[in-house]
Amino acid sequence: MYHHSGPAVQQAAGSPAGVIDRRGTDAEAIHFQRCTWCGTAMYHRLLCPVCQGSDLRTERSTGLGTVRHSTVVHRNTPSARNVSLIEMAEGFVVRGRVMGPAIGIHSGDRVRLSTAKDPVRGEPVFQLVDEPYRAWH
Repeated sequence: MYHHSGPAVQQAAGSPAGVIDRRGTDAEAIHFQRCTWCGTAMYHRLLCPVCQGSDLRTERSTGLGTVRHSTVVHRNTPSARNVSLIEMAEGFVVRGRVMGPAIGIHSGDRVRLSTAKDPVRGEPVFQLVDEPYRAWH
């Protein structure tokens, strides 16, 4: 959900990015909102959770993040899958799936966005940036 004034403000200001950059159609990126009053980054919100401001601008994420929590889900699926909370580099948290063995995803693992919308579940999918060598420690 994007704030209705985001692209309109860019177009009114004469920014060519507002006209050329079709943010809603970029399937390989996550877009988030940033409060213009306090600077808080958030994902799919209508109001800022910190100051309750409604003046939010849409920004494109770099796609890099860190796994904050991961769990294995066996319900409503033919095989086990993971559901993870990813803290993105910009400071917002998004729920998604990390590719790889569900048992091998741990808090603190660094991830990169693979696709912003999984065709089956419609959630972001991430891949591990570097494989952890926990067994060697």
